[in-house]
Parts: sequence; structure tokens; C-alpha cells
Amino acid sequence: MTEPPPDAATRWTMEAIARRLNEYGVAMSASQVWRICRSLDLKPWQTESWMTSHDPEFWAKAADVCGLYLNPPDNAVVWSVDEKSGVQAKSRVNPTRPAVPGIPRRREFEYRRHGTAVLFAGLNVHEGDVAGWVTDSTRTENVIDFLADRDAQTPAGMQLHYFVGNLSAHFTPKVEAFLDDRPHIFLHNTPTHASWLNQVELFVSILERRLLRNGEFASVDDLAERIIAFINDHNRRARPFRWTYDGRPLKVA
Repeated sequence: MTEPPPDAATRWTMEAIARRLNEYGVAMSASQVWRICRSLDLKPWQTESWMTSHDPEFWAKAADVCGLYLNPPDNAVVWSVDEKSGVQAKSRVNPTRPAVPGIPRRREFEYRRHGTAVLFAGLNVHEGDVAGWVTDSTRTENVIDFLADRDAQTPAGMQLHYFVGNLSAHFTPKVEAFLDDRPHIFLHNTPTHASWLNQVELFVSILERRLLRNGEFASVDDLAERIIAFINDHNRRARPFRWTYDGRPLKVA
């Protein structure tokens, strides 16, 4: 529908469409409207969304990211890094019942909250393995500790390139001092509103779907242990993602 919904509503319903048509002299029931919409694959309640980045350096940053994805220096390790905050440790009031023949798994709606955690995740872009650390916040000290831990695990003489988002903790004087003391470490920022350029988001999506969304955790410590166990299992058969986009401006056909 190109007209706004009636009254104080924010979306159209089949009944509202039928009433509007009747006002225009077209006799129509809600069920008829539903059948017509279904036959034409019309879904008047749907809304398409988009996100526009106003980063003036968007394409320069995108080219930097994709350049290191596709053509990294010979002596470099490239890490795609992100922080997933507010990961909830929740358990159901009553235990979830496993599936049995003819009956799907049954889970109670009500749950208990046991606290939240922050996951620092780094994807080794060209190897596919993931480094994970579960902690309490995204404060600067934790950012530095995560970067330093990766540095300690890297052979001497190698460059380290980290792609990070636009979290304010990445730009503090403490982080700048950390980088000044380590000229072999380079921090690259992805453009604003461009998480799709950060490959670690692909792994975070896998983690969310396969562990967090349906997981039950008795405590924050239990949550942390399960996340690290998932990452360790992932790393046993990890492969790099196949990245083809080269960072040049996209064209709309």
C-alpha cells in the first residue's frame, strides 16, 4: 500500500485494506484481500531497510581492508577483530526436554538471568582459526590485553594487522601508546556501518546460531567455558572464508 495505515496504526492488515477498499466503493472481504495478496506475493506489512554510512573515508578504508584480505604482505598476519558485548548467561526455570520420536524438543519460555559477558574474537583471515577471550567489559585495558596476547603468540619479525570496528576504546591514548611501542603492529579501522567488511562477523554469526541462541548456561563462567570449547572445536577444522570483494565502489545495476 502506498497510503499510510489508517488511524493510529503503523502497519496495514488485511481487515484494514478491506475497509479502505470498501470506502472507495470496492466491495471486498479481508479473506479476499488475503487471497489476492497471496496470489501476487504482496506483503503490505513488510518494510525494506537500509543503512547509509556517512564516513568520508569509506572507500579508502574499504580498499585498505580488502587489500589486506586479498594481497597481504608476505611477513604479515591479518586478524579481523570484534567485540560481542552483552552475551547473556541464561538458563530455563525447568530443564529442557529432549526430542523423542514424534515430539520435538520442548523448552520452557521462562528463564533465569545469571549475568552477561563480553567476547573478544579475532579471526586469522588467511588461516581461518579464531582466538577468543571472554571477559567483563570492552574497556581499553581489555582491548590492549587481547592485542598483546595475539602479539605474544606471533613469531618475531612478523607484522600484525588488526581490523577493528569503531568502538571508542580502540582510540584511547593508552592504545596509541601501546602501538607506539610496537611498530610492527598496525590497527586498521573499518568504515562506519560496515560490519559486513569485517570477516570475524561471519564467525560471530555462526557462534550465535549454533551455540548462543539456544544455549542454556548456569553461570557466566559456564557461558565462558562453553564459548571457548566451541571455538576450540571450530579451530580443529577451521578454513579461511573465501573472500572475493576487492573494495571498489559497488555499482547498482
